[in-house]
Amino acid sequence: MPKASSQAAKAMATPPDGRFIPKHRIAGGHVPRVEPCMPDQPITIPPDLRRDLSIRSIRSTIVDVPTVRRHKLSQTSVTAQSYVIVEIRLANGAEGIGEAATLGGPRWSEESVEAIKANIDAYLAPALIGLPADRFEVAGARMDAAAKRNNAAKAAIETALFDAVGRTLGIPAALLLGGIVRDSVPVLWTLASGDPAQEIEEAEAKLAARLHDTFKVKIGALAPEADLARLHRLAGALGGRARFIVDANQAWDETTANRCLPVLAELDVRLVEQPLPAWNVAGMARVRARSAIPLMADECVFSTHDMLGVAQAAAADVVSLKLVKHAGLLNLHRVAAVAEAAGIGLYGGCLLESSIGAAAHLQAFAGLRELAWGCEHFGPQILTDDLVEEPLRFEDFRVHLPAGPGIGVTLDRDKLRRYARG
Repeated sequence: MPKASSQAAKAMATPPDGRFIPKHRIAGGHVPRVEPCMPDQPITIPPDLRRDLSIRSIRSTIVDVPTVRRHKLSQTSVTAQSYVIVEIRLANGAEGIGEAATLGGPRWSEESVEAIKANIDAYLAPALIGLPADRFEVAGARMDAAAKRNNAAKAAIETALFDAVGRTLGIPAALLLGGIVRDSVPVLWTLASGDPAQEIEEAEAKLAARLHDTFKVKIGALAPEADLARLHRLAGALGGRARFIVDANQAWDETTANRCLPVLAELDVRLVEQPLPAWNVAGMARVRARSAIPLMADECVFSTHDMLGVAQAAAADVVSLKLVKHAGLLNLHRVAAVAEAAGIGLYGGCLLESSIGAAAHLQAFAGLRELAWGCEHFGPQILTDDLVEEPLRFEDFRVHLPAGPGIGVTLDRDKLRRYARG
């Protein structure tokens, strides 16, 4: 294949926002910027690499990390965030890490950290021991055969596989997923204490530090009238300097949604996330047909089949992508592809992940051609402490893809021991 001209190569290497992707620094050297074209020379793989990539062990640990303030959703609230940290060791000595997050136990979905660890240890890990770690699709098939759903558990394991293989090859996981389109993503902050005075103060601090200028307001725990009054206060104090989206976490019925959405439109709310229960896709479609504000699907889209159903029903304008929902990086890309084919926008959702889970999401987001709605991976900032040696970088209202091999962050084992559940 002939080499592209320098002008064409420059155009192909430029993300949609016009910035160039820097070289990725890793231990022992540099990985040059990857152009979206065929390499001139094939990549040489050592003949014994497949043997060296075999999975030697899989370990899971539950950790509980306090949050800086109470985080309140419609169905639960938390003052500490619980994770399952997965560590995979390969025959070549490389190690990979992944993370499964929950919110307040099996309330946001059916998985709890206790169930995640139990199913990893008893069913998922035994199905993978001895398998070459780069057989990502085979690993997914084996996990699906070993356990139904358990999406967060599977995502944590798949993340650790990508991390271990990336570290072995000395490349970011995003390159294993097709390449890097962007090296940073606009990131919002969630206002979820329920106290408007505290939330205004918190938002002002984020704006002043140039960390976040878009805010997601969690509603649904209070009566609709109280939530609307709270939003009026936030918009009055921050309007013109900040943008707002709203997340009802399935708290409304159709009547409430149809009554409240026009008020939110007057407040210039840009997006409303999952206003109705996940089962009521037809209701979402009816509400969307009447709404002046775009609607985002979250809890109603776990699989590609769910995404197809939402698209066919014309029930959403945007979808929230999460590893814990889609069972891994590969399936996240599949769900995104279905959404893109239907003209549905993409948004990077979170479940208050630490820098481990957030970094994994950023590796998946880095290769998406479009991510028009940015992401919400502020999770590391709401924790009193992080679980990695060097936390993610938040700057100029964006979160930055970490440089380095695998998912780009390194587990701090002292902190893992400190926050491990006894």
